[in-house]
This record gives sequence, C-alpha cells and structure tokens, in this order.
Amino acid sequence: MKITELLTKHTIKLNLESSQKENVIEELVSVLDQAGKLNDKEGYKEAVINREKQSSTGIGEGIAIPHAKTASVKEPAIAFGRSKDGVDYESLDSQPSHLVFMIAATDGANNTHLEALSRLSTLLMREEIRKQLLEASSEDEIIDIINQHDKDDEEEEQAEEASAPSAKGKILAVTACPTGIAHTFMAADALKEKAKELGVDIKVETNGSSGIKNGLTAQEIEDAVAIIVAADKQVEMDRFQGKHVIEVPVTAGIRRPQELIEQALKQDAPIYQGKGGGASASEDGAAKGKGGGFYKHLMSGVSNMLPFVVGGGILVAVSFFWGINATKPGDPTYNEFAAVLSNIGGTNALGLIVAVLAGFIAMSIADRPGFAPGMVGGFMATQAGAGFLGGLIAGFLAGYIVVLLKKVFAGLPQVLDGLKPVLLYPLFGIFLTGIIMHYVVNTPVKYIMDGMTHWLEGLGTGNLVVMGIVLGGMMAIDMGGPINKAAFTFGIAMIEAGNFGPHAAIMAGGMVPPLGIALATTFFKNKFSKRDREAGITNYVMGLSFITEGAIPFAAADPARVIPACIIGSAVGGGLSQFFHVTLQAPHGGIFVLFFTTNHALLYLLSILIGAVVTALILGVLKKPVPTEK
Repeated sequence: MKITELLTKHTIKLNLESSQKENVIEELVSVLDQAGKLNDKEGYKEAVINREKQSSTGIGEGIAIPHAKTASVKEPAIAFGRSKDGVDYESLDSQPSHLVFMIAATDGANNTHLEALSRLSTLLMREEIRKQLLEASSEDEIIDIINQHDKDDEEEEQAEEASAPSAKGKILAVTACPTGIAHTFMAADALKEKAKELGVDIKVETNGSSGIKNGLTAQEIEDAVAIIVAADKQVEMDRFQGKHVIEVPVTAGIRRPQELIEQALKQDAPIYQGKGGGASASEDGAAKGKGGGFYKHLMSGVSNMLPFVVGGGILVAVSFFWGINATKPGDPTYNEFAAVLSNIGGTNALGLIVAVLAGFIAMSIADRPGFAPGMVGGFMATQAGAGFLGGLIAGFLAGYIVVLLKKVFAGLPQVLDGLKPVLLYPLFGIFLTGIIMHYVVNTPVKYIMDGMTHWLEGLGTGNLVVMGIVLGGMMAIDMGGPINKAAFTFGIAMIEAGNFGPHAAIMAGGMVPPLGIALATTFFKNKFSKRDREAGITNYVMGLSFITEGAIPFAAADPARVIPACIIGSAVGGGLSQFFHVTLQAPHGGIFVLFFTTNHALLYLLSILIGAVVTALILGVLKKPVPTEK
C-alpha cells in the first residue's frame, strides 16, 4: 500500500501553530476529524495520548510519528503537520521535531497503521526527503515528494538484489526491535545507506511488525564475510553457525553503522557456534547473546509473569477491602464478591505465575518447543510446593532438555521434520522434564523453600531490619534492571511461600526513588530545570503506583548524585518497614492497595515517606543550582 493512499491534501497542515506536544496532537487530531476520518475525536485523541505515555513517538532526526489503532477511527488515514520552529516532542536525540506524521487506523485495519509506520520511518530516515518536505510550498508538493520516493516491498527487494557485488565481500545484517516498527527499519536504512557510501555490498533482513522481510538465504549466509545482528529481541540465530557474528542493540545499527560495517569487513567478531537457543560463542556471549545468558532467560520469564502478578495481586488486594478474612466462608466478615475476586486473582492468576515463569524461561532457551515442557514443569513445582525455586529449575531444565532433543533428532530423515514440533519435542520434552521434576527436583526444593520461610519467620527485629535495608536498597540500584528484578522476584517467592515481610521492604524501596525525586523537584526548585520539575509531578503518580522506572531519566542525567540518594532513601524505607514489622500480602499496587493489605498501614506509609524525604534532602544538598531560565 502506497503511503499516499492514506495521506491526502485534506490531511496535511503545512504550518503547525503550537510548539508543544499536547497541542500539536490536538491540531492533527482536528485535521483528521475535519477530513471525516474519525468516528470519535476525543476517543482517538485519548488513544494517541495513551500511546505516548508508553514511550514518545519522537524517533529523532526531527521526526515524530504519533499513532493509534482504535474503533474511534472511521477509516485508516495519515495526517501530516510541519513546524518550521520545531516541536518539543521528547525525541530520542532530544532535538525538536519539525515533521509530524499521525497514523490513524481502525480496530480491524489488519495492521495498516504498523505497516504505514514502518514505511514512513524507512522513508524519513533519508536526509534529502526530510529536506524536501521542509521546503515544500504546498500540499500537492508534499504528496508528489512522497510518491516519488515511496516504493513497495517488492520494489525494495528488487532494488537490493540488483545491486552490484563488491570486491570487499558481502555483509549480511538482521535488524529487530520489540515492537518491530520504527527502530527496526531505521537501523536497516542506516546500515544500507552507510554501506552504499563505503562501497560495501550488504543485505539487511528486517524482523518487523508485519513479519520477516528480505529474508537471508542459506547460500547468502554461506558466502557472507560476517553477519551483523542489531536486535533487541530474539531472532533465529542457529543459521549463522560457523560465521563471524556481531551482536549489538538495534540502536547501535542506527548510531554506529560505519563502525559495525568496518568491524564486519575485518571479521572482528567471534565465530558463532550455536547452542540451540541461539547463544553466542564469544567469551562473554552468555551475557550478550540474544538467545543465551542466564539473565536474559530469567528476565523473559519474569517479564511475561508480571501481568499475572500485577493483575492478580491487585484483585486480591481489593478483596481485602471487606476485611482480611472476608474471603473465608463462615467468617463473620465473609463477602461473596470478595471471595470471587480472591479466587480470580489469587487462586487462578497468582496460581499460574510459577508455571508462566518456567514456560517463558524454557521458551527463551529453546524457542517455542520449550514452552509446553516448561509450563508443565513449573505447574508441577507449584503443585508440589517447590515454589519459585522449583519453577526456575523447571524452566531451565525444560529449555535445555529441548535443546538436547533438537540435537538428538537432527539426524532424522527430512520427511519427519514436520513431526518434530508437534509430536517429538512436546512428547519427550514433557516426559523427561516431568520425570526429573517428580523424582529429583520437587522434594528437596520444597524442603529448601520451607526452610527459608521458617528461617525468615524466626529472624529477630535486628536481622529483619538489615534484610529490609538490603532489599530496599537493591530496588534503587538499577531501577528496573537485574538487581531490582532479583529483589522483586525474591519478594514474590516469599509471598507465594506465605511470608509477607520481605515484599513490604521491596515495595517501599521501589516507591521511594520516584517519590523522593518528586519531593526534591518541589522543594528544591532551583536545583532542577523547568522540564525536570514538570517530570517531577509525574513521579508523584509513578511512585505512589510502585513504578520505580519513573526515576530513571533523573538517574541517567546525573547518576553520581541521584543513584546514591535513591539507594540510601530506599534502604531507609525498607529497613523501617521491617523495624515496624510490616507485612504486605499484595505483590503490586503501591498506595492503591496499601490500606487493604498491610497490618500496619500508617506505619508503612510513614516508612515510605521518611525514605522519600531522605532521598529529597540528599538531592537538595548534593545537586547544584541550575542556571536561571528566561
């Protein structure tokens, strides 16, 4: 589909009136509404703003591509707005956006908005096109410029295939980002443009929202000098076995294309050996490989488990509104609806978390064939009382069993390939994982989990405080990174085992950094820019909601002052929560579940407040005043 099938003269505004993001969104939504493209103007605007809350659609290079897919759209369309002075769109490169394309897609548009996003981001990476759009004097000229450069997928592939071979040898690349929209294609274009400039023959496979495009063939891989994998999600890696492979984040493909191409030409990269799940053979491949590494597999399980934790945990917390025993039949406070909420959130959603954790760990290791054995192994751990530790073991066990099965069945006749994923892998994977879990893992791990729970229950106040300080501080060290997630996972494991103290320290430690920063921006205004003070208001909401990541922009901008202040405040909050013997039965929810699920709600709130005040005071002392803004 051509871009100009969606972009018309009636959906172009050559001169945007505002320089503020929210106002520009309003302007372009009005353009679409006046062109008859929307059923519900306010509904579509809300959907666009909600998308912006996830992450800014300012993709850099002076471009922003806000978008939404919603029933509020009557027919798919693109609106274009131009600002000579630029719009403060919170772009990746912190530069103002001059070209704003807004995508509107219907609920049943078959990913029209994603395809349009992909095509637009690819087109707009070219500097000459951006320059032409900025200089165009009419709506017709805008349409002509886009038509002149817009090519469909088939034309793109034919153009690439027609490129002349280079004496330097051919380089292959794969680009992929989690959403498969802008970054995937921006990295691909950056690599292709730089290769053309350097006289290097390159082919780039994109793992985008609409699937794999320009796929690499076995012969091309065989003939390649080296392969660049610029990806933030798992891609098929085993096909590169025996080749020099450079593995980097997708943003490196955008920012450092020349460096990557020159590195590939020199074959300055480890030879990929292949480990079933796509692990790197480099010395530090376990940490860097997209398919390997303990942390990557663990985080795959944790990130997919979190929706069950958040949704189920908050439902359980709400059930306590009628009383801590309101879900127990026969209790004077029993409430049927509370019991239903507890059943949905606790028995079912939280009851699945260990199985989901194990299933996605196994899937990360062995791809889709690992999922079923991992889920079964995790569920067996839950049933046997082996808890989170049993689930972790089940996930890694199932994943590597399936990797082994892939090697064992590799010698079977090709005619049987279709049976492997539907019969052989699930049958033998579930059988072997189940047998080992039943006879080897579950019983001893149950004893370990029970012993840990009894040990924690027997800790004196002094030891509890130390534990609270450590767990609280861990939540602020990397604010959503591996240390933060390790503490959070431990807290969930303790809730699942029936010990509710540690997670109280963990939630306190996670709430303190954004709250402390918010307080600092309010009471030490001369230490923060206007933009920081505005972001500080948002941090009040994020902190109260137990979203530690709200503090990340401040920590990234001034790590030497912000990170220590947050760690100290979080450690104080976590330690005080245990000094007051606070327990917390909800794994998530922040202030919204605090009064339903803690035994000392006011003391817990005081712990969090003191920790936040400590962080704010340290920031007030350490940070230097910013220049006065005109």
